[in-house]
Amino acid sequence: MDFLLLILGIGLLYAGGEGLVRGAANLGRRLGLSPMIIGLTIVSMGTSSPELAASLVGVFQGAPAVAMGNIIGSNIANLSLVLGITGAIWPLTVAARFIQREVPFMLLTSALVFPLVWDAQVSRLEGGLLLTILVVYLMRLLWRREPEKAEVSAEFDEAFGDRWRSVGISLLLVIAGIGLLVAGAQALIQGAVGLARALGVGERVIGLTVVAFGTSLPELASSVVAAARKEGDIVIGNLIGSNVFNILFILGATAAARPISVVEPVWFDLIVMMLVSLVVWRCFGTGSRLSRVEAVGLVVGYWAYVLVLFIWH
Repeated sequence: MDFLLLILGIGLLYAGGEGLVRGAANLGRRLGLSPMIIGLTIVSMGTSSPELAASLVGVFQGAPAVAMGNIIGSNIANLSLVLGITGAIWPLTVAARFIQREVPFMLLTSALVFPLVWDAQVSRLEGGLLLTILVVYLMRLLWRREPEKAEVSAEFDEAFGDRWRSVGISLLLVIAGIGLLVAGAQALIQGAVGLARALGVGERVIGLTVVAFGTSLPELASSVVAAARKEGDIVIGNLIGSNVFNILFILGATAAARPISVVEPVWFDLIVMMLVSLVVWRCFGTGSRLSRVEAVGLVVGYWAYVLVLFIWH
């Protein structure tokens, strides 16, 4: 029963995330926002919505380790498993001007988690601080809007440019997506906690692996499709933005709603998250291309991390 709830929750989260992303991205395009701004904000927030739903349900249902593990595990999965799989399908080339500038900011937001968990709790005040940084970040993106290359705009329009879709239909997609996310998060957390107890592993490990993978499915699906279309900017912009939102928005909003108790040690996981971010920065900091060899290395590294978690849980 727990396994069925887990599968049902993942399915509902995927469907809800897809609906929310499609509807919100089309609305953003109609408002005249540039493709990369939408990718780094609206699309990233939409693909991070399963993490938000699962984390909120986790803390309110008394499973803070699942909530915290979900946030950290999703960031690790995004930059190792998701980026690795998409890069293995097609070597990713980045043309957008400011993606490389956003990677250091992603590193900074990841580093913020270390002092936040030092006292074994992320308080409401700290959650509010993260949300404030998010607002400043969004204002900076909107203020420093730059015209992107034509190929970047073409990538976005191919991936999300459903101009035939009316505003009403887009709004319905957003509303329906939110409803599916709420239902999916309830089923996912209930199934994940039950599965953790049945397998005798900690809720932190389940949050870092099973829940994180389930909530990262929207990123994986959209990235694989974009990679098959050779749309490297969509892939990288979405994943960088998603990781920033996971910390500033997901962790911030969850802690603001209810303080998160860090009941299990997360230092090893935070170090892995930082190392993966540094590796990706190194890959794109020295050029604009992620090779297949580098992509396969990211995937192998992810599964090695998961193996370590289950051996030394």
